[in-house]
Amino acid sequence: MRERVRARIEELHPQIVERRRDLHRHPELGFEERRTAGIVAEWLGALGLEVRAGVAGTGVVGRLRGLATSSGARRTIALRADMDALPVQDKKRGPLASEVAGKMHACGHDAHTAMLLGAASVLAELRDELPGDVVFLFQPAEEGPGGAEPMIAAGALDGVDMILGQHCQPSLPVGEIGVSRGAALAATDAFELTIHGVGGHGAYPHLATDAIVVAAQVVMALQTIVARNLDPLASAVVTIGTIHGGYNFNVIADVVELRGTVRTLDPHLRDAMPARIEAIAAGVCAAHGARHELEYHRKYPPTINHEVGVALVRRVAGEVLGAANVRELPPSMGGEDFAYYLQEVPGCFYWLGARHPHPEQEGYALHSPHFDIDEEALKVGVQLLVEGALEHLLKGAGPNAAA
Repeated sequence: MRERVRARIEELHPQIVERRRDLHRHPELGFEERRTAGIVAEWLGALGLEVRAGVAGTGVVGRLRGLATSSGARRTIALRADMDALPVQDKKRGPLASEVAGKMHACGHDAHTAMLLGAASVLAELRDELPGDVVFLFQPAEEGPGGAEPMIAAGALDGVDMILGQHCQPSLPVGEIGVSRGAALAATDAFELTIHGVGGHGAYPHLATDAIVVAAQVVMALQTIVARNLDPLASAVVTIGTIHGGYNFNVIADVVELRGTVRTLDPHLRDAMPARIEAIAAGVCAAHGARHELEYHRKYPPTINHEVGVALVRRVAGEVLGAANVRELPPSMGGEDFAYYLQEVPGCFYWLGARHPHPEQEGYALHSPHFDIDEEALKVGVQLLVEGALEHLLKGAGPNAAA
């Protein structure tokens, strides 16, 4: 079966490339993926799948029904792709470049969508040999505000007992994947911290409380959370991304607004971070006669892989790519709303090697305005999705199931 799958993917590769390039030229932001969703729904419908469109707004769910086992039990695996682009101006030139000003696929979601369409095509041709179902999840808004939760609420995981997700990784060459045991990505929280001082004339600082000076000390003090408050072996990030305050060169600011992100892997550490930020901000402000307001927002939880999912991916990738090309990676402090799926069912999120064939050129990193991939990775990604689904469905289905 593996050689049949590989040969079929080779035949489909030009179509998958064409679809990826079309999506790259026509990016859509989160919950705006109407064109993309229409293409997906039409493709899945032509394959004879059960299709639900408009899931969580612009999501699409396709179900491929295989055969029931002799016991009547039905294994069901879900394969997920995200569809949304980023508010980034594409700086590439040529026929691949985004045709939409200020928007581009800078994180590979166009490739994820195209690969899952390819996997659906291959698996649909094998439906009479599948002892179970495959659910194809085309999700909106991974980049924010998050489409996984509303997809789950809309029943996208009903009956699913395993889920796999893959993400292009331009730091890995084509033919390699990266897998993390346990925590794969961090929780991604956000906060707004407002410092209130007393405004005044720049020539008379003793008559004011300079919110800019206080904010500067708060920013530096917050760095001690990671540097001095945490176990050195624990992982956390506190980043201030924006600072807004002040009116003119000779006016002492009365208000400064800080916005930042907190990244953690451990749930207990995550729970402790708001209070620590609050205490530091309160202490610095009190020392200077200022006050503060903190708004803390818990965003995506950490993405925690299940051992059964990791074992499945490592086993399949080892057979398809060779064990030496399956790299065990430490967790990333990036975030992914695939985390919500893994809170509901066992599964694995892994990185697909997609390094551009000319990596010496500028900026092929994720979220770069020059982002691009080696499209040979599309074949690898499709095969891993197909083989992962087959592995799960055929496991335990009988001595001759994989013949």
